[in-house]
Amino acid sequence: MTVSRRLFSGLMVLGAVPFTACTTVPSSGPQASVPVAGVPQADTAGITLLPPGYGSLRQDDLSLHIDAGTVLVRALPLDEALIRLLTPDSYRALHDLKEGSRTQIEAIARRYGGRPVSVWLVSFYGVEPNARFTPGDLIVTSGGRDFRPYDILALTVGFGENRLRQRETQSALYVYDGDVQVNQPVSIAYQGSVDNSWDQTLQVIERERAMVRARSGKPN
Repeated sequence: MTVSRRLFSGLMVLGAVPFTACTTVPSSGPQASVPVAGVPQADTAGITLLPPGYGSLRQDDLSLHIDAGTVLVRALPLDEALIRLLTPDSYRALHDLKEGSRTQIEAIARRYGGRPVSVWLVSFYGVEPNARFTPGDLIVTSGGRDFRPYDILALTVGFGENRLRQRETQSALYVYDGDVQVNQPVSIAYQGSVDNSWDQTLQVIERERAMVRARSGKPN
């Protein structure tokens, strides 16, 4: 991990980023076809929900990263079954963040057919002064399909300016088609760079799920 990546990871512990009221930032490029719906209470990863409060993973353990030269990108799926594997403080922060945006997310889902959607926390970090980024260029690949965001909800002041000061972070919630299946291999791509390390992350997830079951006393 480079010095810049370590710094970015440290800054992105939720609570270090100044979140603001959500503002819709229209995405660019073609939209994916039929979506799938609001913010469901059920486990959208297709696996049984474990009780929160017993996880030990860090946010970076469940994130995909891209080093795009002047910008570092981090994408963390906010699937309820995954974030319950995080430490209690991280789980509460991310759960509350998603719940606080429920109205906007459900409105986006209704525009695309009213079935579940996949919500991600995405952050851009400036490695150099005046680094530019293009929010709509972040593509998620799942099941052999490429997905561009249906919509983007800015969380930090200045996200819509599409530029970063050195060591500045801008963050947003990305709303994708619910056909993105995070319990299967997924990858992210940004302007020609790809992170397809989710296979290894799935192994981390399975180990942590076994540990959470043991800590909570929940049977397999």
